[in-house]
Amino acid sequence: MKFTLSWLKDHLETSASVDEIDEALTDLGLEVEEISNPMDRLSAFTIGKVKEAEKHPDADKLRVCQVETDEGMTQIICGAPNARAGITVVIAKPGVYVPGIDTTIGVGKIRGIESFGMMCSEREMELSDEHDGIIELPSGEVGDSFTDWLAANDPAKVDPMIEIAITPNRPDALGVRGIARDLAARGLGKMKPRDVVPVETSFQSDITVSIDDDTMDGCPVFCGQLIKGVKNGPSPRWLQDALLAIGLRPISFLVDVTNFFTYDRNRPLHVFDADKVKGNLRVHRAKGGETITALDEKEYTLQPGQMVISDDSGAESIAGIMGGLSTGVTEETVNVFVESAYWDPVQIAYAGRALKINSDARYRFERGVDPAFTPDGLDHAVRMIVDNAGGEVSEMIVAGKVPDTSRAFRLDAARVQSLVGMDIPEAEQRQTLTALGFELSGDMAHVPSWRPDVMGEADLVEEVARVASLTKLQGKPMPRISSGVPKPVLTLGQRREQISRRTMAALGYNECVTYSFVDANSAAMFGGGGDASMLENPISSEMSHMRPSLLPGLLQAAARNQTRGFADLALFEVGPVWSGGEPEDQEVLACGILVGHTGPKDVHGARRPVDVYDAKADAEAVLHALGAPAKVQFQRGLSDWWHPGRSARMALGKTSLAGFGELHPKVLDAMDIKGPAVGFAVHIKNVPVPKSKSATRPALHLNDLQAVERDFAFVVDTAVEAITLVNAAKGADKALVDDVRVFDEYLMGDGQKSLAITVRLQPTDATLTDKDIEAVSAKIVEKINKATGGSLRA
Repeated sequence: MKFTLSWLKDHLETSASVDEIDEALTDLGLEVEEISNPMDRLSAFTIGKVKEAEKHPDADKLRVCQVETDEGMTQIICGAPNARAGITVVIAKPGVYVPGIDTTIGVGKIRGIESFGMMCSEREMELSDEHDGIIELPSGEVGDSFTDWLAANDPAKVDPMIEIAITPNRPDALGVRGIARDLAARGLGKMKPRDVVPVETSFQSDITVSIDDDTMDGCPVFCGQLIKGVKNGPSPRWLQDALLAIGLRPISFLVDVTNFFTYDRNRPLHVFDADKVKGNLRVHRAKGGETITALDEKEYTLQPGQMVISDDSGAESIAGIMGGLSTGVTEETVNVFVESAYWDPVQIAYAGRALKINSDARYRFERGVDPAFTPDGLDHAVRMIVDNAGGEVSEMIVAGKVPDTSRAFRLDAARVQSLVGMDIPEAEQRQTLTALGFELSGDMAHVPSWRPDVMGEADLVEEVARVASLTKLQGKPMPRISSGVPKPVLTLGQRREQISRRTMAALGYNECVTYSFVDANSAAMFGGGGDASMLENPISSEMSHMRPSLLPGLLQAAARNQTRGFADLALFEVGPVWSGGEPEDQEVLACGILVGHTGPKDVHGARRPVDVYDAKADAEAVLHALGAPAKVQFQRGLSDWWHPGRSARMALGKTSLAGFGELHPKVLDAMDIKGPAVGFAVHIKNVPVPKSKSATRPALHLNDLQAVERDFAFVVDTAVEAITLVNAAKGADKALVDDVRVFDEYLMGDGQKSLAITVRLQPTDATLTDKDIEAVSAKIVEKINKATGGSLRA
């Protein structure tokens, strides 16, 4: 939404500066996006007077001028045809930037004669396209600022333009008067009355208007007046200046009037050339297939149900969006029919999107205009047309009736102060709402028709708060519920999420925060993609399902980084995943991936590809930080997206604590990951809660009895997993066996291999004798033989 300072002052009596208006608008929720102030770029230009102008000795078209400035007589070379003695001109001294030619003036020689400045034309100062000669001012004193002269004699040339961003809930701010109303409520001025006296009517219109019954919900009211004997032509200078300042091209007076009220009062209008209208006008729904050439000279095919204005010969206007070319006004128009109607925002939005038409009318109608101003807006337009273009006016035609938007909500002054957190007296609250156009009856606030966004008591609170300015809020500490040190407020799950993040960050991982939505293919690849987790109204086709795992987002992030030259990555995320559509199907995971190599290249050759043991070590570190038991079981049988032979599950019985391993090559290929990739996923909620809740470390227990280590080598089938031997050995005597480690593997052929393990025995009561050691060793051999079928290697 664009407007100028002078346009704003047509509605608001104020002495506020542009900077004050800028600050107030943004604070009120009407964010200022741009301020274009011509005075800023023209402030260095001054007024001078040419005392002498002689022909340049070496150039026929140049003149050597002696110009009186505030610094005395200055010599300036000028090639303008109107450069002569006695004229008052605009001077750019050396060092002044001239915007029209994008040049900073300096002292130079032209054909051997020095020039100390420049006398400017309007185009060189970006005041207009006029460049036939330099500016000749009818008045002005030597040394005066040129911007001061413009402000006094031609203010439109230095009128600041302000552009604000309009949120969808504030259609009233799409008119300059609505913006002025907000500023007046803030205290930056006083609203000016802008009511007009309706033009006296002298006849009944030859054109009638009807609205079909099935269209009344889309067009509840349609007003129109016929004006005969108008004289169309160029608009008055003030109107052209106003439109040009906001980037609109003046076309003709009748068209410019409609554009003016679109921005002035947020009241889109349309004018028909009455002599081109065949019969009467009818508002109805298109059957589909009708074509119309609009004012943008493009042909549109209407779809069934779209609203259209037709005469007896066919469609003449796309309702609420754009008029038709065949009945548009021209310089020869003498009889016009002026339309002011209210159109349903939703139906206009649907039609505009379907036809792919963007117009000022559509932009405003689909956000909501003031329905009560429909006949008043017509009165304003007709008055301006008659006052400037003449003509006789018919009685107003009103088809339908203005929709009733009246509603009222209770204003609870105490509740406002409680919610806002500011001490706003009730009298000030009522004054604010009154200034915004609300009518107060007791404690009930009646909402004005131009505020469709106010739909409850909470909206009244918001209006009071934004006018009072939330920048005045002062931070106050919340009162303590109890004395002493407050109890922790984080839940166990929240603390575990925090610990997981800290641990993985300390391990060298970088945190990612990815979307909770993934595409259908990625969801299916990681065990999801069903209807239960599908979104009903997704943001895009690439975010159609709730993620079943954190791995898709991490792998996509890794792929994006690899395309930008980052091949070696360590990424993690802590967040929720969904196995279904019910609340109990949600779980929080801590997941990390390693891609590429362990580090950069170095002379020591320490760099190597990441492997499953890197993921295992990091998963164990996270579990340890969460308080999981040191002894867990390693099991096969992870999901399909893990490598079947290079992955494992860490569990306590049937409870899965974590999974780790290499990602399946098919997954890496589908996700466009280059190089090896391993990862892990920790089920935070499955980690058992420690029995001791104290933060104090337990006492260190040292055993004074000598531990004993014994090595065993077993011949087993190549299909037997090393973990099976380890678990069997640990179960031989849980009291004595402290640790079991695999230290050698040897493939023997014929489907057999040798696995060597070290068993550490730690006595607690007495030193182990040879007999005790042999008894435990026999148990270990027996257990492993029973579990694997293997035998002790000779």
